[in-house]
Amino acid sequence: MLLIKKMPRLLRWISSVLLVFTGVMTLLRLVFYFNYNTPGKPFSGSAMLMGLRFDLKFACILAVTILVLCSIPFINPFKRTIAKKIWNLLLPTIFFIMLLFYAVDFYHYGYIQQRLNASFLNYFNDAAITINMGVQTYPVFKVFFLMIVATIVFIFLFRWLLLHYQTQAVIDKRKGIGWYVLFFLLFALGIFGKLGQFNLRWSDAFTLSDNFKANLALNPFQSFFSSLRYRDTRPDINKVKSYYPLMADYLGVQQKDSAGLNFERTYQFEPNANKPNVVLVICESFCMFRSSMSGNPFNTTPYFNELCKQGIFFDRCFTPAFPTARGVWATVTGIPDVLGDNNRTASRSPEVVNQQTIINDLEGYEKLYLIGGDPSWANIKGMLLNNIDSLHLYSQGDFKAPKADVWGIDDKSLLMESNDILAKQQRPFFAVIQTADNHGPYTIPEKELAFFKKVSYPKDSLLKYGFESNEQLNAFRYTDYCFEKFMEAAKKESYFNNTIFVFVGDHGLPGNSDAMYPKAWSNLSLTRVHVPLLFYAPALLQPKKVHGICSQVDIMPSIATLLKTSYRNNSMGQSLFDERVKHPQSVFTIDHELRTIGMANNDFYYLKNMKTGRVDFVSLLNNDPVPVNAGNDSIKKQLGILTDAYYETSKYLLYNNKRK
Repeated sequence: MLLIKKMPRLLRWISSVLLVFTGVMTLLRLVFYFNYNTPGKPFSGSAMLMGLRFDLKFACILAVTILVLCSIPFINPFKRTIAKKIWNLLLPTIFFIMLLFYAVDFYHYGYIQQRLNASFLNYFNDAAITINMGVQTYPVFKVFFLMIVATIVFIFLFRWLLLHYQTQAVIDKRKGIGWYVLFFLLFALGIFGKLGQFNLRWSDAFTLSDNFKANLALNPFQSFFSSLRYRDTRPDINKVKSYYPLMADYLGVQQKDSAGLNFERTYQFEPNANKPNVVLVICESFCMFRSSMSGNPFNTTPYFNELCKQGIFFDRCFTPAFPTARGVWATVTGIPDVLGDNNRTASRSPEVVNQQTIINDLEGYEKLYLIGGDPSWANIKGMLLNNIDSLHLYSQGDFKAPKADVWGIDDKSLLMESNDILAKQQRPFFAVIQTADNHGPYTIPEKELAFFKKVSYPKDSLLKYGFESNEQLNAFRYTDYCFEKFMEAAKKESYFNNTIFVFVGDHGLPGNSDAMYPKAWSNLSLTRVHVPLLFYAPALLQPKKVHGICSQVDIMPSIATLLKTSYRNNSMGQSLFDERVKHPQSVFTIDHELRTIGMANNDFYYLKNMKTGRVDFVSLLNNDPVPVNAGNDSIKKQLGILTDAYYETSKYLLYNNKRK
């Protein structure tokens, strides 16, 4: 008690204000629970604890703000009388705004089952209608009256707290700089929210693996301000409807409904009693033009090249977008991430985190996701745990190997330990392994250099064949080495013969591919999205090389077909192996940095800049200009319309692919 009294009075007052706001937000969370909880659903202590962390985050933001402002003597209530009046007015105002946020949040959730987010601002496009609807639907005036009464009560509480600390005796008259530093650090820790590489984010709520628990944990300030920067990404319904006939045919929608915008397709199979396992390896920066499969003279992936000859290999697979977060999203959901710009991925948007995925249709399968680092980057962890039922997520701390660099443990250790985990599975499994070493800083563990030999080439040769440095080249070669060791180990396990291995790059990379492909591939950055795609299962699949164009979004429908698993598909992907599906011979691309969207088929690439309106139409087969004739003009026009239609439909589905 004496120690507390030795604290500067300012810090004691700020701490009491923090506790008041945190306590009220916790109370409001309990109100949310009792008002919206499904009957019979047990109370969730984990959601309440997570919610407390969110509440502390915003209370600490307020505390730090007060502390910084009070460093100005004029605003410090313990130094100036006028400051007392300012804070006795300001704190109740902030309190009222908080109550207003929560009131709107409660009714927003009751209306559309989502915590308050930036989409609420769209209602003010028709403000008069919105206000009238609110007044006629909800007890607005009653709630507003209760908010005013509560604010008046807290006016007296805030005044009493300030007066209480102002009248307390100062035991230690020293300036107490140490106290201020300590409390600033504590408040900063509260804002960061957790110990680790990443701060507390809205997606952490969705690691609770239950949509209601996640919503219960969220703080409306968190969900609103996290989604505010995505406000301009919402779909244009009128455009989606105008393109619906085209896209419904393109996707093979069985029950067309232009009014309800139905894009869902269902596919039934006779159950496969054998239930093969699946290991899907998402390979970091595994671009096609740098690989042996493209004929690159450096022969960087000789082992993987041999695997491709023994499996079903697609040499013209494209990812919709760059970078990794968008590649993981497209693979898991089957929908291109067309939101925002390069720093606003779909995985970071609270409004679209709830997604249906074909992975959940794999009934009777254990689901595993293994990544060597921290999966909190780009909010991927929340997206995975919220959308994949009963997912076992293994990350850096779950492996024996030490951390190699910023991306976690090295790829060989990840793959070898993953093999050990898979070998112990007692049920059929679907496992995703996500690698990371083929990425700066291009770490290759010292212990591996006795077995993996680095190479070195002159700078001009590196640039000629698509590499920027020997470090980058050797990291790419090391990926092939890791795959070799992994597959050698897997072949010794009993699960191998009944497992389909799928390898795909998360994205490609920019670079000079002129030695392997026509110049348009480099000039229009197709190398950024061109990746190998391999389905490998010697005991189950006949080898085949496929030159037809395909997309990363096709992976999950294709896996479901190979497993003969009935599934619902509300994505943009199509199975590559289902004879009932007329697979579209075109793929969509988007570059969020350059603001371009495009569509490629087996012969041509159409690319449009959404900012300038510039259109490029080039051959993918040679360096000759596309001849101007009626046939090519028709193809260009068709690809242009399809590009816009695909883009608008993808954006719509991101917001309308909710789990059922």
